[in-house]
Amino acid sequence: MKKNILVCGGTGFIGYHLAKAAIKKGYQVSSLSLKKPLKKRSLKKVKYIFCNTLNYNLLKKKLNGKYDIIVNLSGHVNHFEKRKTFATHYNGCKNLAKIFTKKKIQSFVQIGSGMENGKSKSPQLEKTNLKPSSNYALAKFKASNYLLKLYKKKKFPVTILRVYQAYGPKQDNNRLIPFAISQSIYDKKFPCTHGTQKRDFIFIDDLIKAIFKTIKTKKAKGEIFNVGSSSPIKVKNVIKKIVEIVGKGKPEFGKIKKRKDEIAKMFPNIKKSKKLLKWKPLVSIDKGLKLTVKSYLNEFNHP
Repeated sequence: MKKNILVCGGTGFIGYHLAKAAIKKGYQVSSLSLKKPLKKRSLKKVKYIFCNTLNYNLLKKKLNGKYDIIVNLSGHVNHFEKRKTFATHYNGCKNLAKIFTKKKIQSFVQIGSGMENGKSKSPQLEKTNLKPSSNYALAKFKASNYLLKLYKKKKFPVTILRVYQAYGPKQDNNRLIPFAISQSIYDKKFPCTHGTQKRDFIFIDDLIKAIFKTIKTKKAKGEIFNVGSSSPIKVKNVIKKIVEIVGKGKPEFGKIKKRKDEIAKMFPNIKKSKKLLKWKPLVSIDKGLKLTVKSYLNEFNHP
C-alpha cells in the first residue's frame, strides 16, 4: 500500500521539493495551502487542497481523507505582518494538531526554525527553555512546546526539526541567496549590510533527506533536532561567492544598517541529528550555490 503524505505549505519552496521527492519515493502526495502553486512549483501528481489553517471547521472538512504522515511547513511568509505571522504559525499549527490527534497517523513533522533559539550561544543545542527574539520565532517556539506537550499527554507522534537557513532552486526572491543571485544575473547594484554576521545555510536536498530520515526513525518521536550545515559562514562571503559564480553583480556592502538586535553568530550543534537520525549534510556551500545559480540561470534563459 502506498503511504499518504500531507505537506502543509506544499506550494512553498521547501514544500515543493518535499512533494517532488515524496512522489519519487512512491508516496501518495497531498498539499495544503492557501493559494495555487506558482507555475514553476506545480506538480502533476500532487492533490492540491486549498484552505486557511485558521478556519478550523473548514479545515476539518477538507482534511477528511486518510493520511499517514503530515509535514507542517505552513505559515505566513511575510514576517513584517506580525499578527498574521503569529496566528498562522501558532494557531494554525494547533488546529492541524487538533485534527490529527483524532486520527491514526504515523508521524507529524513540525518544521520549526533555528531562530527559536534567540540569542543563545552557538553552536546551539536543542533546548526548550529559550527566549526567542522575534514574533515569528516566538510563534514557532510556542508551536513546538504545544506539540511536545501533546506527545507527553497523548503520545502524539510529533518530531520538531529546527531548520536553519535553507536555500536552493526555485526559492522566492524574498530570501538572501535568491535575491543576491537575481540581482547579480541582471548585473545590478544591490544594497547589503556589512555582512559580518555569521549564519548557517543548509542546501534543500540535505534538508529533504533529514525530513525522510525523521519519518522513518521511531526514536525521533517527541524529540527536537537541529537541521543545519553546522559550518557557519559570513553573509558577506556568501554574497561574494554568488557574484563570483554568476560572473557579475555589484553588492554595496554597508548600505543597509545592521539591526541593533542582530545576532553576530548563529549556527547549530547537529550531533543529535547525526546520532539518532543517522543524518548529516553532504552538500557544501560552494556546491550548493553552484547548483542554485545554475537553476536560476536556466530560468533566466528559458522563462
